[in-house]
Amino acid sequence: MGKIYTALGLMSGTSMDGVDASIIQSDGNKEYRIILDKYFKYSNDLHHKLLKIRNKVITKDDLEAHFDEIKSIEREITIFHANAVNEIIEKIKMEIDFLGFHGQTIFHDSINGITKQLGDGKLLSRLTKKLVIYDFRQNDLKNGGQGAPLASIYHKLLAKTFKETGKIKLPIIILNIGGIANTTFVNENYEIISMDIGPGNCLVDKWIRANSDKNFDNNGDIAKSGKIDKFILAQTIDNFYYNDSSKKKSLDINDFDISFAKDLSLEDGAATITELTADILSKKLLDRDIYVCGGGRKNKFLINSIQRKIRNKIFEIDNLGINGSFIESQAFGYLAIRSYLKLPISFPETTGCKEACTGGVMIKNY
Repeated sequence: MGKIYTALGLMSGTSMDGVDASIIQSDGNKEYRIILDKYFKYSNDLHHKLLKIRNKVITKDDLEAHFDEIKSIEREITIFHANAVNEIIEKIKMEIDFLGFHGQTIFHDSINGITKQLGDGKLLSRLTKKLVIYDFRQNDLKNGGQGAPLASIYHKLLAKTFKETGKIKLPIIILNIGGIANTTFVNENYEIISMDIGPGNCLVDKWIRANSDKNFDNNGDIAKSGKIDKFILAQTIDNFYYNDSSKKKSLDINDFDISFAKDLSLEDGAATITELTADILSKKLLDRDIYVCGGGRKNKFLINSIQRKIRNKIFEIDNLGINGSFIESQAFGYLAIRSYLKLPISFPETTGCKEACTGGVMIKNY
């Protein structure tokens, strides 16, 4: 066993509602231990600023056009992350070797190799007095990858541990439903294949925000109360499978829109959009047991809709003794350790890069 490092992983997903923080101890290989998981909610003001800037950045040119606004918000969310880190460090009284700082994605164009995560690593290092590892996606893009998904190597570690402790039988699929849904398939030899497979929460969240005073459909209750428009659904499914987004390994919320539902009621729109999401995802799920994590697992209507369309069984990963809300923040703590050790975090079978490569930029600014 190699040296054990302690990393604090920080992740803010496409819901843009706050920061997941996890402390993980690992040798970057086979050993890991989860010390802490904690969520820090953004203020309503910051949440709306992030949604607003993401809606403005539709092409790479928009990144330059809104440069000043982007830099201002980047500073604000970096300070938010720093306050969260310092609060954790003050309470836990444990030495943290480094921070794995994902930042907040506002634009991701995998085909043209452009991705933008808000997060100033230099500022975070100065405010926390910690070594920061961030900007995890750029090296993968330089090596021909699509920049995502990145949590796959951590999924493999979890699957191996669950198998060795008798909690699961391989092969399995780990299904992460965030704004975008991705899967990691792990076979009996611990070989992995990973990809984004379609929208997760992004479409129904956008619909709910646009048509109500809520930010998401809690438990899928709004969709459950509506009626699916089968004609619009069939037409939209056909359009999706003729769209290039169905062929990408890495997706962005801008690959999808909700204009097809514009004439529907709140409830019927939510029902139709949720059914569309379930249909797209179900077509990419192999005949294996599925363990679901991420915020989307809480949308019971969506999970039940997917389950009806497939033969294999969907389980919450929480049943295996791990909090399914913090898999990605744990993953970025693990990726920080691997990056520090110059171990690969991207693979041809996960992001499509030419060869396995490490990633993450290290910065010490204190």
